[in-house]
Amino acid sequence: MSSRIAVLDYGIGNLRSAEKALQHLGADAELTSDPAVVGRAAGVVLPGVGAFGACMRALRASGLEPAARAAIDDGRPFLGICVGMQMLFEGSEEAPEAPGLGVFGGLVRRLSDDVVLPHMGWNTVAVTPGSRLMAGLGEAPWLYFVHSYAPVPSDPAVVAATAEHGGRVVAAVERGPLWATQFHPEKSGPSGLALLGNFVSAVATAAAA
Repeated sequence: MSSRIAVLDYGIGNLRSAEKALQHLGADAELTSDPAVVGRAAGVVLPGVGAFGACMRALRASGLEPAARAAIDDGRPFLGICVGMQMLFEGSEEAPEAPGLGVFGGLVRRLSDDVVLPHMGWNTVAVTPGSRLMAGLGEAPWLYFVHSYAPVPSDPAVVAATAEHGGRVVAAVERGPLWATQFHPEKSGPSGLALLGNFVSAVATAAAA
């Protein structure tokens, strides 16, 4: 199997930045709206910007949802970014009428109104020891966030990193080859590139196997 990474293009926002960051690392990454290309890919990235409901509707209208689910079910390395992370959960307070993919148990909830929203800018995160997703980033890397909602997983064991913004905020989740970040690694400088490098390495390993 080739080590190509499919970045899902479902017509929402600036999806090309993730593709370009992966290509900068030397990865064979392709922004695609073709389910067949996704089906042949060794790894898949689900970016997302904007509102949860709009993203879920766009993903379903694009016809890419079955291909995304198949990649996860097959155990291929999969990375959700920002709203792409939120979409992996059962649903969101932001759009109760729009069910999520339900790959992770739990709901996406609005951050505390006691702090400025959206949570925008650089923030340190606390890394869960042993995380493959966050390996090599140190104990408190600085990463770039833009969001007003974050998931609350039903299984705390999937939490790979947390941030503080009006309380504890889940910043990344990980279950086997299924990874996701609430922050934008493609906008997070050296730490973000290191994380994407971990994903590229995971894809290469899976393709070689």
